[in-house]
Amino acid sequence: MKNILLVEDDSFLIDIYTTKIKESGFSVEVASEGEEAVRRVKEEKFDLVLLDIVLPRVDGWEILKQIKAESKLKDLKVIIISNLSQKEEVERGMNLGAEKYLIKAHYTPSEVVKEMKEVLGE
Repeated sequence: MKNILLVEDDSFLIDIYTTKIKESGFSVEVASEGEEAVRRVKEEKFDLVLLDIVLPRVDGWEILKQIKAESKLKDLKVIIISNLSQKEEVERGMNLGAEKYLIKAHYTPSEVVKEMKEVLGE
């Protein structure tokens, strides 16, 4: 079973995404702030990180930079899921190494899972 780390601080979205991800046959864990997300990706094995950008203390940009800077984590697949929808932000996310940049308002949770499966080759 693929293990997903959902990095999100909105409890409503956490409930929706974790339910949909579990229904799709994945294991899912949640980090609701940046420092916790960085610690967990370093300590645990994940197949994919679903990463929000606007987070308490350490933002998603910094998390993505730290993941891609670690030799043992640089191949970890990251999908950004954010409300930040400016072209510059999307480009920044892709340039920092994200597999995909999904704008929350444009994707239902089911569509997010479909994108995850595509990235994971399922």
